[in-house]
Amino acid sequence: MTGVDALADREGWHVEGFAARVHYRGEGDRYAVEYYAPSDCVLYWKVKGDGETAVPVGRETVPDPLRERVRIDLNAAGIDPAVEGRSL
Repeated sequence: MTGVDALADREGWHVEGFAARVHYRGEGDRYAVEYYAPSDCVLYWKVKGDGETAVPVGRETVPDPLRERVRIDLNAAGIDPAVEGRSL
């Protein structure tokens, strides 16, 4: 198994159809990370304190350890980790 379905085997990832999502906490902030198989891209969302509101953020604002973790998970799932840095 590779691709989006394989992300379900990685810690914290949840798969729904052609997309996968994981939530992270770090450096006092909370993020939701989404991978979309059809467009082969990663989106980052910063989650506000209420937990109900999220806003999309540029990857350059995301802490490097989180971005590295996402690349490791993508690679383990058989997805090219370079897609994490792809501009939309």
